[in-house]
Amino acid sequence: MSLTLRLAFHPRLHNVVRNFVTSCSKGAADTVVVPKSSGTPLIIEDKWKDDTGAVEDREAWVETLDNSTDSTQRGLIHLNPRIFASYPRLDVIHENVVWQNKSRMVNYAHTKHRSEVRGGGKKPWPQKGTGRSRHGSIRSPLWKGGGVVHGPRAFTTHFYMLPYHKRVRGLISTLSAKFAQDDIKIVENLDMPSDEAGYLEQLCEDRYWGPSVLFVDESDIMPRNITLATDTLGHMNLMPVYGLNVYSMLKHTTLVLTVGATRLVEEKLLYNLDRPDGRSLLTRFRK
Repeated sequence: MSLTLRLAFHPRLHNVVRNFVTSCSKGAADTVVVPKSSGTPLIIEDKWKDDTGAVEDREAWVETLDNSTDSTQRGLIHLNPRIFASYPRLDVIHENVVWQNKSRMVNYAHTKHRSEVRGGGKKPWPQKGTGRSRHGSIRSPLWKGGGVVHGPRAFTTHFYMLPYHKRVRGLISTLSAKFAQDDIKIVENLDMPSDEAGYLEQLCEDRYWGPSVLFVDESDIMPRNITLATDTLGHMNLMPVYGLNVYSMLKHTTLVLTVGATRLVEEKLLYNLDRPDGRSLLTRFRK
């Protein structure tokens, strides 16, 4: 955890920022809407229906992709501990990775059955009288050059469906593990002042985001500048929130979420943790 993030959790500094924001936004709603350009510190917090107060909310800096400002940190955001502070199940994460890898595997190895091998239409010798064993075709699997029994067939997939609760738990475990390692960054939005790839590379280098970064937004229509900047960068990718998966989060060093994407991820995962029809999803998936 960086030094600036440790300072954010200092109780005295936390109370000063909270009192400042409360005095500025007195009478506002519980949920604070993120402005397009905020020049004052802000605290983005939300009230979850299942919030029992047993586990404290996690906090993270809300940053901006504009390096021209004096401070790139806009404020703090409160994160649901059930999503970002759950116990990471490494076995479930591994099952998700194996499932995603096998889902796109196609077997191209091919062997022929006895009916597909050329020749062998005539009975090699009479059934009786020769003293030899009985055979009806020289393309039987018993013969050299004959067909293959139970051999691999082309264009067979390794697809199978992972149970629903394991897919949900895999996303939560991966998000919790990435957040514990300080590999999740929250940004106000994906707006950048430049569309050059060098600007984005320098920004990630200055903030120690690692060699590979995954930017996630709530919509699949990304801002123009960051789309052009990542077009020639193979190690920096854009993804809408509905495509977020375990394999992509593990493949990239840093996960950058917008505020809107963060709230949408929390909303969807919290619903699927306690959805009323969860038992019906445990039935066997049929292709």
